[in-house]
Amino acid sequence: WGYITRNPAKLAGRNRQPAPRSVRVFSRGELDAIAAELSLMYAPLPIFAAATGLRPEEWQALERRDVDRRAGVVNVLRTVSDGEMVELAKTNISRRQVPLTRRALAALDALPARLDSTAIFPAPKGGLLNLDNFRRRQWRPAIEASGVRTPARIYDLRSTFASDALAAGVSVFELARVMGTSVRMIERHYGALLDGATAGIAKRLDAFDADRDRVADVNAKHT
Repeated sequence: WGYITRNPAKLAGRNRQPAPRSVRVFSRGELDAIAAELSLMYAPLPIFAAATGLRPEEWQALERRDVDRRAGVVNVLRTVSDGEMVELAKTNISRRQVPLTRRALAALDALPARLDSTAIFPAPKGGLLNLDNFRRRQWRPAIEASGVRTPARIYDLRSTFASDALAAGVSVFELARVMGTSVRMIERHYGALLDGATAGIAKRLDAFDADRDRVADVNAKHT
């Protein structure tokens, strides 16, 4: 009988993680140029996706009832997996509320009225949008016609949101929650953006200290 004297799992070494996706961020002008080349029903899509950071399979599954204008959020309650709509469990971190900026709301307002589907971004004839068909028939021709530099992937709309949020001073913890992921994943995929985002920390701390000093001076004068 032979005996294993060493742990095969240790011999295999640590699990190799795939390399982080390269970060491509669209400018405002690029987004507008892409939107101008898409058909009327999908022109608002790149603006909305870049303003919310939703995954493609999440905005595929969005319905009009998910938009809460009074609260100023869109509720992410379901996703698309293998061409099927899937309800997210309440414990799933992807199930969340995403704030709607003025640009996101303007994109929703620009959508043409549809009576044949409750989806925000339905297939041309109604029903669930097929992402592969959309990429082939709408996205790629729009990228080519717009002259936007490539690569220009649909998923880069999510990276654009992350970049804008970090530039605006949104914390990594807030960003992870809004994007439905972990702080670790934000750091892994957007590490280069984080390096730039730290540049304004000293200025924000200085501004906070200055405000605190002014309040202290005012209080001292009234005592």
